[in-house]
Amino acid sequence: MSPTSGAVHPSLPISTTFEVPGTRVVESKGACFGLVVRSIGVVKGFTGGWRSMFRGEVPQYTELLEDSRRHAIDRMLDNARLLGANAIVGMRFDSSEVGSGLTEIIAYGTAVVVESDG
Repeated sequence: MSPTSGAVHPSLPISTTFEVPGTRVVESKGACFGLVVRSIGVVKGFTGGWRSMFRGEVPQYTELLEDSRRHAIDRMLDNARLLGANAIVGMRFDSSEVGSGLTEIIAYGTAVVVESDG
């Protein structure tokens, strides 16, 4: 499976806290991140815009953001591996609009080396 296919990466745990249960952090490798800039496209933008006039979820935008977050995580994992990490702690997402119809999604955290407690 390619690194950008939304694959699960069991060999590199990700935690939103600053620890990975059952391990201890022995080295910090620094910040790691994965960045994606996406456009919804004309057709999905039109149908999403039409849907947004009514109440409820806009599935076109939900799908775009879910895919973008997965892609950002995959890139963050690749970046952590390049730094020599075997885990990521303090993981977060951020997003912003960077232009007309363009959304930036970033996944970031601290790349660390962990060892088993046991």
